[in-house]
Amino acid sequence: MSEMLYPDLFKSLEELRWNMERDIPWESFDACRLSDEQALTVKMNAITEWAALPATEMFLRDNRHDSDFSAFMSIWFFEEQKHSLVLMEYLRRFRPDLVPSEEELHAVRFEFDPAPPLETLMLHFCGEIRLNHWYRCASQWHTEPVIRHIYDLIARDEARHAGAYRQYMKRAVRQCGDRARAAFSRIGMLMASSQRSAKALHPTNLHVNQQLYPRDTVQSRLPDPQWLEHWLDRQISFDRVWESQVVKMILRNLSQLLEENFSTVQELNRYRKALAGRAAALGAAV
Repeated sequence: MSEMLYPDLFKSLEELRWNMERDIPWESFDACRLSDEQALTVKMNAITEWAALPATEMFLRDNRHDSDFSAFMSIWFFEEQKHSLVLMEYLRRFRPDLVPSEEELHAVRFEFDPAPPLETLMLHFCGEIRLNHWYRCASQWHTEPVIRHIYDLIARDEARHAGAYRQYMKRAVRQCGDRARAAFSRIGMLMASSQRSAKALHPTNLHVNQQLYPRDTVQSRLPDPQWLEHWLDRQISFDRVWESQVVKMILRNLSQLLEENFSTVQELNRYRKALAGRAAALGAAV
């Protein structure tokens, strides 16, 4: 029986896709409600969204064995690049002095080192959850109505992308068993342990090319490498309440996916250790 997910995902995401001309109230723009500070954050978000390009190249390279998932990348890549495009269109219409240059966009296109596909899948699943919350928070911080509407649309896309990744994770558990469970619980631990880290936990902030270190994160290649933390901490105020919602969502999804009950990161860690112990025992028995 075929387990291809791409055909149904294409259909469902196609039905919910928004149109850049029809579904954005460009005529409602209020220049008095957009500050220079706010407009500059739109530019930075447009550049970070452009980083879907190297991420897609990584996914296609590391998933040559999986044509179904690789086909799904056509949807994900299209919608993520559209996020960058709509933010740039907003700037083009209302703050053309801040439209990113081609050089600024190209700076975040660099090769990522090969990585295990299951771990990468979980990492991006968590990243979509986090982006959904970041953009919802950003929408509340902004005061100009058109950009608030745009961030709301993008946030909903990120939630749908997380749902699509989750379907591929469910398939991986059926096909790979404990290997998938171990990968998902290990990365889930990393991404849900945000209170232990001083930096934002998201794929844009992870080191992905050893030879380019320290300029091997998307964030490090932005016009202002310190921008992401400043945006989160000082501008949109993504505080512990918001962060707890991200952690809760990660734990809830892993609970459903792995058919366990993880109400805390500690419970997830115990599960991860039990899986590692089971794998070690099986290895010793061979």
